[in-house]
Amino acid sequence: MSEAVEYKADPQFATLGPDFADPVAPAAFPQATERYWNAAWAAELGLEGLSAEDRIKHFQRFEPLADNQPEPLAMRYHGHQFRSYKPDLGDGRGFLLAQLRDRENRLLDLATKGSGQTPWSRSGDGRLTLKGAVREVLAANMLEALGVYTSKPFAVFETGEALQRNDEPSPTRSAVLTRLGHSHMRFGTFQRHAFENSPARIGQLIEHCLELYYPDVDAGEDPASALLKAVIEANAKLVASWMAAGFVHGVLNTDNLNVTGESFDYGPWRFLPYYEPGFTAAYFDQTGLYAYGRQPEAVFWALQQFAGALALVGDQKQLLADLNTFPAVYRVALLDAFMARFGVTSAGRDEDEKLVRAFLAFMQDSLLPWEQVIFDHFCGEASFARAHARGYKGELYKDFRDMLFEREPVLPARLKHPIFKQDKPVSMVVDEVERVWDAIADADDWAPLHALLDDVRAIGEGYGLGADRVGFIQPA
Repeated sequence: MSEAVEYKADPQFATLGPDFADPVAPAAFPQATERYWNAAWAAELGLEGLSAEDRIKHFQRFEPLADNQPEPLAMRYHGHQFRSYKPDLGDGRGFLLAQLRDRENRLLDLATKGSGQTPWSRSGDGRLTLKGAVREVLAANMLEALGVYTSKPFAVFETGEALQRNDEPSPTRSAVLTRLGHSHMRFGTFQRHAFENSPARIGQLIEHCLELYYPDVDAGEDPASALLKAVIEANAKLVASWMAAGFVHGVLNTDNLNVTGESFDYGPWRFLPYYEPGFTAAYFDQTGLYAYGRQPEAVFWALQQFAGALALVGDQKQLLADLNTFPAVYRVALLDAFMARFGVTSAGRDEDEKLVRAFLAFMQDSLLPWEQVIFDHFCGEASFARAHARGYKGELYKDFRDMLFEREPVLPARLKHPIFKQDKPVSMVVDEVERVWDAIADADDWAPLHALLDDVRAIGEGYGLGADRVGFIQPA
């Protein structure tokens, strides 16, 4: 049993000063019904002893945690949204509540979504639908189970307001979400201060990020380049892990990507039902800018904007040279991500690439369910009997299978997990998500969500790619 973790407040963001955020007050909500509490991560932060009333106090009324930020801070940032620059952004329905250290001494944020209006709300009401909160819980937990570095849903309270929305039946139920993340320092945070032509503030941000998020990186004589290299590697790994998970984030604006390469802010996300490079998640992405197959391009483009902001203080030629490493860094990350998903060892980069290409060729030709095929072939030849029973066939399949079965499985003992006795893996395609939500919306039935989260936890344990981090409180 792991040792108890001591709560360690460390509100570092506030030390940057008043140019980076605005103090705000949370909304006063009429209802506080706890719908989700991440007990596992509360234990990692020394917060497992909070009572039900304490949880309402800190994560629905948003009273300060001990020795932490005295008031919520709405972060200031700009960003490119669908490649159109927006200088009027910022935390419009959320704020940074607290910062603290986990068991590994990482600095983590507790930040909100749906906690009320801020100076950056524009015409929005600052609220979050309950469906939006449930979707974020599902996305983050599934991604973690599939090995994606992601923010964690920490607490969800239903708040008792009737919200009007033009993209779902209204009035609809309201909620407030607290998210645990490894930094909410967005690319757009740097863009704002570059737009305002403040090299001093850009320098502050670089020093802040290197010290707190990349303490092992040697900044040398060019801290901007040192930070860019680290952020390129982190975000290349992120998008590679999305691709291997068959995940489409949907809105890869520069305010939705951060310096630690952690996936966060789940809006119109989708998982692939089958391989389709042009598959989009957002109904408003009419040109397919953020389609599944274009996600690496989108992240690379965003990194270019980030580098442009760093150029106020860094050497432009060096930053350009750093950017040019992205394709190679991404290639390695993608191959590593797919080998992990297949549960087999590497046979060298060129051979790994042939395997991935063979897999994608088979998937595009067959249009079989993405997750099912990976599930059936996990650990390669060690899953021969299960894959054979499925009746896969064709020359493209044979090419993929033969290359896969040449590899050594990584920890084939994983196949003893009960999930591999099942016929199908857990699915998080849109029909499954809607099924869970419909039960809540129509009958306030939370059992399907319980069951799906249990399945997600099980598949995470079976694949061995993500930690067991699902914590759920029975609704009243």
